[in-house]
Amino acid sequence: MAVVLVAAGTVWVLYGSSWLRVTRVPVSGTRVLTPAEVRDAAAVPVGAPLASVDTDAIEARMRRKLPRIDTVDVSRSWPHGIELKVTERTPVLLVRKGKNFVEVDHKGVRFATIAQAPKGVPLLRMSVSSSGSAAASLRRFGTDRLVREAVLVAGELPGSVRRRTGTVEVHSYDDIRLELADGRTVAWGSGENGRAKARTLTALMKAASGARHFDVSVPTAPVSSAS
Repeated sequence: MAVVLVAAGTVWVLYGSSWLRVTRVPVSGTRVLTPAEVRDAAAVPVGAPLASVDTDAIEARMRRKLPRIDTVDVSRSWPHGIELKVTERTPVLLVRKGKNFVEVDHKGVRFATIAQAPKGVPLLRMSVSSSGSAAASLRRFGTDRLVREAVLVAGELPGSVRRRTGTVEVHSYDDIRLELADGRTVAWGSGENGRAKARTLTALMKAASGARHFDVSVPTAPVSSAS
């Protein structure tokens, strides 16, 4: 009888009483999103017993309604809170869509359409020829694969270079080029060996600071030139 009474009392405290109910929904980790937008998407049932809240369902709603969210952690904060911790996606590339821009993260996820391009994020330019090897590359890999390669390149750029890159230009699968804001250009090649190319480019720019063109398509044999 004592065990039954204790169990019944515990159930009542968790689900029937007013002591352990949701009254707070703190939000952390937002940068572009506002806490209000996160709370609206989460739709946490304020006033419900804390123990009854379906945290998985809250996470699913947030991911469905806010594609900008990369990771989310929904947890109970006893005695009265449901805490929402989010990490927003970071754009590494922009794709022009009419007068707007689509933000793309390092995984290739297109997560937001915005009216004004953010600073320090390069714009994708598709410059694939309709003839020759470039056309063959397009037929073999398709536009989506070429875009993913450009995203891969943008994600591997050294921070100092990424902030100065205005355009990532795709001519073919193995001919991707960068145009920097100061007019300098970089022949990157394909998206393969990105980390090695990034290290080589950083070193090459320091060693040949007056150069206008850098070629790291073969990172073991980089080239720089003044024109």
